[in-house]
Amino acid sequence: MQIIRWVAFVVVSLIAFTANAALDIEITGGGAQQIPIAVVPFGNAKTVKDDIAEIISADLKRSGLFKTLETRGMASLPTNASQIKYAEWTALQAQAVVVGNVSSLSGGRLQVSFQLVDILKQTKLADMDFQLSPKHARITAHKIADVIYEKLTGQPGAFASRIAYVTKSGARHYLYVADADGYNPQSLVNSSEPVISPAWSPDGSKMAYVSFEKKKPIVFVHELATGKRRVIANYKGNNSAPAWSPDGSKLAIVLTYAANSQVYTINVDGGDLKRITKSRGIDTEPVFSPDGNWIYFTSDRGGSPQIYKTSVSGGGASRVTFEGAYNVSPHFSPDGKSLVYIRNDGGRFGVAMQDLASGQVQLLSEGSLDESPSFAPNGRMILYATKKGSRGSLAAVSFDGKVRQSLSEARGDVREPAWGPMIK
Repeated sequence: MQIIRWVAFVVVSLIAFTANAALDIEITGGGAQQIPIAVVPFGNAKTVKDDIAEIISADLKRSGLFKTLETRGMASLPTNASQIKYAEWTALQAQAVVVGNVSSLSGGRLQVSFQLVDILKQTKLADMDFQLSPKHARITAHKIADVIYEKLTGQPGAFASRIAYVTKSGARHYLYVADADGYNPQSLVNSSEPVISPAWSPDGSKMAYVSFEKKKPIVFVHELATGKRRVIANYKGNNSAPAWSPDGSKLAIVLTYAANSQVYTINVDGGDLKRITKSRGIDTEPVFSPDGNWIYFTSDRGGSPQIYKTSVSGGGASRVTFEGAYNVSPHFSPDGKSLVYIRNDGGRFGVAMQDLASGQVQLLSEGSLDESPSFAPNGRMILYATKKGSRGSLAAVSFDGKVRQSLSEARGDVREPAWGPMIK
């Protein structure tokens, strides 16, 4: 049965990163009109370990919307907008230039200043200072890239966000959290049993997931700052597929203790368990709508797996997907207007996006065995798991399908990605 693959793929966990490894990102495609931008090396850049200008440039390039220009060999390398010689940058065909400086403060802290300059209009588009600890230089660079992205595209950036993913090394299973560019991977869970289904809380402070460490699937909630965790659901049978409500007060989960797999809600303290779906089929993979009024889920109640929705208070369910005989793993865009999911398209399992108002569906990915799609917090990219040969890896595609990223680790396989919210 097709349904077996849909349920079974979530238990696959694979090889882990080394402690300080980063994902290797390969970019293809891009916007029809990429913005030529130069990110000049910051003054006193050697004050910090991380090259802030290099990180900013890599972020912008990774989006596919910018053409980052080489600055080596330039007659002058300004560190302040007042030092810019516009004729030089016009000759380089730069539309925008980023300049900045790093200075030391008392107590070992730093101040990072930057300006974004429109070369054609000879005006500053952004002028900001950040005070920080040296260990926060990388996240500061991501935040600067977010400011630049928004000023030049009119859309918020998502570089200062994080991703989660699951790996396996030998007999050990890991749940990692990393920066959106794959750097700074941190292991949240290290277990001899599988760990699956990571789900970020809306504020990014907690992670819900399923662990098999007690020889059965149990739902945990993990506090990222303290490392503390607690059991949320450990009922008879399977406890799986956690998803957060928009206000962070509840989780939708899947239990089998009273029937086959059905959707429930539960408070984050483990109280007030309520059954939401009632069917003879398998109901699983719940997700709240961004307004908190609906729960979308995957079900085979009509025969093959399709996506349905029901009120958060329960009751009847209505079908959402109609194109194709197999649609699973729903995930909302931040604005609630679109839904991404995995669709079986002629034997290829790829990422599809559906406009909920019109019902129009667009296939976005080119793999044959793609899984677990999730939107970036700005809604511009979708992260998912895919296959490269015999190995699992991560990939991302823009919401319009024009920009593609391949994220891989040289020695291992990666599964179960989840893109988290912006870091405050």
